[in-house]
Amino acid sequence: MKPRRTLSSWLNNRYLLIIRNEENFAEKTTISFTYSKLILISFFILIVLMLISLYLSQTLMAQWFDPRHEQLLMSRSLIELRLELDSLQNEVRKKDQYVKNLQKILIGEPEGLNEITDNSMVSNEENEQDPVSMAEIDSQFRKNFEQSEISFITVSNSYLQELEETFFFRPVSGIINNPFDIRSNHFGVDIVAKDNEPVKSIADGTVIFSGWTQDSGNVIVVQHRGNIISVYKHNSALLKKVGNFVFSGDVISIIGNTGELTTGPHLHLELWYNGNPVDPEDFITF
Repeated sequence: MKPRRTLSSWLNNRYLLIIRNEENFAEKTTISFTYSKLILISFFILIVLMLISLYLSQTLMAQWFDPRHEQLLMSRSLIELRLELDSLQNEVRKKDQYVKNLQKILIGEPEGLNEITDNSMVSNEENEQDPVSMAEIDSQFRKNFEQSEISFITVSNSYLQELEETFFFRPVSGIINNPFDIRSNHFGVDIVAKDNEPVKSIADGTVIFSGWTQDSGNVIVVQHRGNIISVYKHNSALLKKVGNFVFSGDVISIIGNTGELTTGPHLHLELWYNGNPVDPEDFITF
């Protein structure tokens, strides 16, 4: 009577797999195995195949067959673009507010200045709630600055090192009849020229203001590189609009006699650097 075989013995019985040459039956390879080892190896291979399949279904296969994958990528791209757009909008708001503040300073309305912040523009009502308003700060600064001749000379000397490296085009051919004088609040030079003489930009830049003011008439302001700003006042006509880019020597206006603070046809030219006025005769050959 044969002994009864159990599952354990069936799994652990050793077998030989002999590979022979078909022509001469020469033995080539012998592999020893048991069913338990064979099942274990098969299970391991199955797990590896499942992991590979799962990886492919989440990556390569998803790109090929799953429409949700493309939607997910689009959603991520839209979120990133939205964040970049918010950042750009914030920068544009700050730039616009800076230009508005500069325009208000040029037309003599410092009380209307708004604070520039990262998230939003602070309104005039919020500024009025502060113990010291922006107008008071600006007025005190102007008073101290105008009374300090030594400070002005020191600042002017520091400008020479940077501004002398920039070539400025002569805006108009004429005679200077009223020079730059910080103590009398004359922050530019008055140039008398022929009637209808074209006024040219002193350097490459972008027009940040082009409009009418009560005191200065038709005014055009150009922002140049390196925080340099040129201001052209009392024009009879303005030929450029806000946002226009102009090259050095481009005609931007026509000389005139507009505004209350003028006694005859001339060009009032101002040159500002980092928010401070400088004498145009120091850097432009008239």
